[in-house]
Amino acid sequence: MKFNPLAFPAVQDFDARVPVWCLTPHEGRCIHRFFDTCPISPSGRYIALFRFPHEQRLNKPGEVGHIVLVDLLTGEERVVAKTRGWEFQLGANINWGASDDVLVYNDVDTQTWKPMLVRLNPLTGKRDCIYGGVYHVSPDGRYAASCSLEKMMRTQFGYGVLLPQDRVGRNIGAPDDDGLFITNLETGERRLALSLSEVVHKIPELDDSVLTQWEVYGFHSKWSPSGERLIFTVRRFPVAGGLRHNLIASHDPDQQIRYDVLTVKPDGSDIHNAVPAVAWANGGHHVNWFPDSKRISMNLGGFGDGLKFVQTDYQGHKLSPLLLDVVGSGHPTVHPNGSHILTDAYENEPMADADKRVPLRWISLSGGSETHLLHVGVRTEPQPTNVLRVDPHPAWDRSWRYVVFNGVARHDNTRRVFMADLESLIA
Repeated sequence: MKFNPLAFPAVQDFDARVPVWCLTPHEGRCIHRFFDTCPISPSGRYIALFRFPHEQRLNKPGEVGHIVLVDLLTGEERVVAKTRGWEFQLGANINWGASDDVLVYNDVDTQTWKPMLVRLNPLTGKRDCIYGGVYHVSPDGRYAASCSLEKMMRTQFGYGVLLPQDRVGRNIGAPDDDGLFITNLETGERRLALSLSEVVHKIPELDDSVLTQWEVYGFHSKWSPSGERLIFTVRRFPVAGGLRHNLIASHDPDQQIRYDVLTVKPDGSDIHNAVPAVAWANGGHHVNWFPDSKRISMNLGGFGDGLKFVQTDYQGHKLSPLLLDVVGSGHPTVHPNGSHILTDAYENEPMADADKRVPLRWISLSGGSETHLLHVGVRTEPQPTNVLRVDPHPAWDRSWRYVVFNGVARHDNTRRVFMADLESLIA
């Protein structure tokens, strides 16, 4: 990676055990995308971030946010585009394409209120748009995967893109024109790779006789590191009782949102329910691929007290805890060295310190020993709703040495993006 540490201020107030720098020392209000996406360009020269127009209230349809490019060699920070297609947890879902010449992110056409995928050359400003949107770009930078991003709010605020309520469709049952979409970033062609009507055949609770009793939606869509498969999470809840947001998976048949984690090839074939709702009903969150592209990790209950870090293969076989005596939390990723997990936590979890700052946890898979690499703030004040929380979302660079994360420094009260160097631990 082309990083010049002298171009960025070192951070002193995180009680850090590793070197940490602030990548956005100027205006603030910035985040990177998520824990499963590298925000650093293919060459290692730039990092692409999202800047909010404000931080202490929810956004309204059509409000403008900004795409920010930071030069990791010079420290230069500049706005390269604006967008109306964003939410508070993942911003505009910024992904890099195949080279530093391609940034992919969401926008909204406010004349038609349709979500759009933007392809931008951040170095020249040239851009074009495709109706649909992006959640995650394939490792080779050629394809973008997403569900219907405008419908993500039907099960959880803070994700996807925001439209006026009367412009957001509602899935009664599992439609055959909604599901997992794949966009060819070279040609602009968008196709439905896996429909929700096909998905229900992999969910034992759903069949034609009861389908109209459920609302069914797609959510996360994640390419494996090899690009050979995708995770596609499906969320559903009973139609009876009306619309519901931000509920957790549980055994309560009247209130729960149920989650199934499917894996599928990009052509829509070879579908498996890797983590069915009956397993997730014990509590859980944040599914991700292992570096080997064959296994899946997540936090999951049902293996003793609390959440555990668990694994399963892409077919749903061998669901088991990675560590029985270590509590799961946050947004876990398994390092390619096969010996450690990196994750964060939430401020209401016991790992948080007395000031409600949360750790980046570096956990040994061989014995469960744990190091808190640092503690970072995760809220700006006031925070009238949990949707405005600041998740660190620790994400590795392409060399698996540096970790990018969001946070709030002491007495700062704005979101900033930071980077830590874990070379000493990995070596």
